[in-house]
Amino acid sequence: MVKTRTIGRTPMSSLSGKQGPRYRHLADQSEPYETIGVEKLTPIIGAEISGVDIGKLVGGDARSNRQVDEIHRALAENLVIFFRDQHISPDQHLAFGRKFGELHVHPAAPNEGDPALMKIYADKDSPRANGEGWHTDVSCDLEPPMGSILYIKQCPPRGGDTLFANMYAAYEALSDRMKAYLDGLTALHDGEQTYRGLYANYGVADKQSYPRAEHPVVRTHPVTGKKSLYVNRGFTRFIVGIPRDESDAMLAYLYQHAENPLFQCRFRWTENAIAFWDNRCAQHRAMWDYWPHTRSGTRVTVKGERPV
Repeated sequence: MVKTRTIGRTPMSSLSGKQGPRYRHLADQSEPYETIGVEKLTPIIGAEISGVDIGKLVGGDARSNRQVDEIHRALAENLVIFFRDQHISPDQHLAFGRKFGELHVHPAAPNEGDPALMKIYADKDSPRANGEGWHTDVSCDLEPPMGSILYIKQCPPRGGDTLFANMYAAYEALSDRMKAYLDGLTALHDGEQTYRGLYANYGVADKQSYPRAEHPVVRTHPVTGKKSLYVNRGFTRFIVGIPRDESDAMLAYLYQHAENPLFQCRFRWTENAIAFWDNRCAQHRAMWDYWPHTRSGTRVTVKGERPV
């Protein structure tokens, strides 16, 4: 558990002290990429990908197949990857998502003609914007999404960044005693409180019910085999099997810990850019600091598996 000490009146987290950083990130010493360029945003999370034309990639030639393999690898190594200056149609956006698995349909959000093509839009008249708080997409599903692919076609002249946080790092920075405490615990993730009435401004009627599921507080990634913290402010309601006040206190600590800037990168959008993130090991938060400007695009989401 992160302890604090006070110097004067200023609390200081033990994530930074006089014995070096408590979380010491060692990047994978992997083989160079052959078909894509990978430029890391930070040592801990995020990378911009170059040398890829997604419109051509979905055509499926031999080079495209190799690029898909390397994009999958880049996602596993960096948790979120970014592509700039992409000009793709809705069908190409959907086809790109299908390169990584079957597509997920959002349980509440409006779409752009295809159920798997989620509408992302906020302007001066919007009562809210998508993804304002820290969350993992649709973690209330029994089988939450593996990844999300967001294509922003119109963005404000300034602002509208998206922040991403590495949940492997958040888990690794916990003390051994805290890891032992969390081992085997599960938490309830519920979409009811999050989704009911959320899209009324788009004319979307509420459903009779929304997904809810119980997931491990610490999950193991099916590809990397690494453990990550898997609770988030957007959907996690309580930890199962402990008193509610203890759960509230523990979740408050874990949220604050997971949102430490040490674990984050911040992406500045440009028009026709794409972000592809792994919901199994990363959280994200969109900034709505660009009012009265407009931000719009579409999101395709790839199905995942039940967390273990």
